[in-house]
Amino acid sequence: MKFPRQFSLKEIANLIGAEYVGSDDFPVLGMNEIHVVEPGDIVFVDHPKYYDKALQSAATIVLINKEVECPEGKALLISDDPFRDFNKLTLHFKPFKSSNISIAEDATIAEGTIIQPNCFIGHNVTIGKNCVIHSNVSIYDDAVIGDNVIIHANTVLGASAFYYKKRPEGFDQLISGGRVVIENNVDIGAGCTIDKGVTGDTTIKEGTKIDNQVQIGHDTVIGKKCLIASHVGIAGCTVVEDEVTIWGQVGITSGVTIGTKAVISAKAGVSKSLEGHKSYFGIPADDFRSKYKEIASIKKIPEILQKLKDL
Repeated sequence: MKFPRQFSLKEIANLIGAEYVGSDDFPVLGMNEIHVVEPGDIVFVDHPKYYDKALQSAATIVLINKEVECPEGKALLISDDPFRDFNKLTLHFKPFKSSNISIAEDATIAEGTIIQPNCFIGHNVTIGKNCVIHSNVSIYDDAVIGDNVIIHANTVLGASAFYYKKRPEGFDQLISGGRVVIENNVDIGAGCTIDKGVTGDTTIKEGTKIDNQVQIGHDTVIGKKCLIASHVGIAGCTVVEDEVTIWGQVGITSGVTIGTKAVISAKAGVSKSLEGHKSYFGIPADDFRSKYKEIASIKKIPEILQKLKDL
């Protein structure tokens, strides 16, 4: 998330009531999660296990819960609760805006696009040319939709990330201030849910086709010309490269990469990154050759046990 203008370190520290290490006028351009940070961004870290990763990331401002040695060319914001203060910044720069109309006045809808009854189109949404948005679709604030996109009934674009911090009294949600971006010629089936990024974009690239009842988590990127069948669940921060086929009821964990032209068979459980140009199945998912060898070995266990018993 980029801020509307350049802020100083002192201004940001005053917003959240934090101490800081660095010059008063150190430039702050935005805030992001660690996997998408750039110079000028704030990243937060609240566990010693991840201090080094945050401090050595591309982010030049680190919101941290302990005063540590500051790397050269960077600045620190010292907070007793970086998670809370990251949320404060999100709420300041991306506050929730209520709406009392179905299509926001500042939404942009291009020529030839059809919006069926009972849809909700939020603030600052952009929809391209010749799209069809079927009934009861909800498109939350700031979503960007390209040309020739079809979205079927009851799909939701832009719900909050499923991202929580456990506290003694319950769970605190990391507030989402990102977007959903749908490129040209994408089809999205009925009853799908695509969550917005926490600070960046959840992106569905050109030509991808998504079946009914698919869940795609925050900050995930789906490549070009992918096919995703029904009941697939893809966790946040996942990268699915171009021309991947994912069959029904596949579950994919967060933070992994699925290589170009991979094929994942139905009901597979993906717990690690998978190379492209291969076919996979099973739980945990593995390539066909390895998985069939594994199954063949398992079938031999009773025979092996009987031989051991006969010794």
